[in-house]
Amino acid sequence: MCWGRTALYMAALEAPRFNLVIKAFYMRLLAAGNAKKVALVACMRKLLTIMNAMLRKNEKWNESYL
Repeated sequence: MCWGRTALYMAALEAPRFNLVIKAFYMRLLAAGNAKKVALVACMRKLLTIMNAMLRKNEKWNESYL
């Protein structure tokens, strides 16, 4: 499952650049005093939760998920 973690890491690394909601979430965690890596892992979990819901419902990506 190492490839899945790597893919999530890369997605979470770039998500704050292109998605305003993920960026706000990431910046809020940093402002609260969390380390950058901790905030990044939280973004990974957020993306994974969204993808899990998409698979269960058999839906495509929708910005309203965030």
